[in-house]
Amino acid sequence: MSAITITKDNFETEVLKSDKPVLLDFWASWCGPCRMVGPVIEEIAAERADIKVGKINVDEQPELAAQFKVMSIPTLVVIKDGQVANQATGARPKAQILALL
Repeated sequence: MSAITITKDNFETEVLKSDKPVLLDFWASWCGPCRMVGPVIEEIAAERADIKVGKINVDEQPELAAQFKVMSIPTLVVIKDGQVANQATGARPKAQILALL
């Protein structure tokens, strides 16, 4: 499975009502560190069937970025049962991203 593009239109269904923990990657195409984290996020999405992985482009979804108070990117947010369970900002190696879960 690959990462899902999350928008304000599918946020409630895909994230808040998800029966699995959700790893959200807040990113933008112009962000160098985001481009470094992107392939790792896709790798995690492909390897872990027990979680859902979503990507939120902050330029296209400013409402969601504001809702999560995203000030710098990449920002990774873990949502469990509709609540923020963990959050981290900045590029991180795969092991640190998995540790957030």
